[in-house]
Amino acid sequence: MKRDYSTLKAVLIGAGALLYGASPIDIIPEFLAGPLGFGDDALVLIAAGVAIWRILKGRAQRGADPQPPTAA
Repeated sequence: MKRDYSTLKAVLIGAGALLYGASPIDIIPEFLAGPLGFGDDALVLIAAGVAIWRILKGRAQRGADPQPPTAA
């Protein structure tokens, strides 16, 4: 039986994105670029949201597919 780690992947992506957003280490630091420095944080959060949505959407589609009958 194959395990489905999609929920774990989604949680790890979300946690990573939140940690990046809260981290003082950025690609574009806020203290140098001002408000534009929040752009990389927003981009990471948006990309994480899209990735989580795609993972969970694929999981829902796999769950909706009927299992092929097994020979007894």
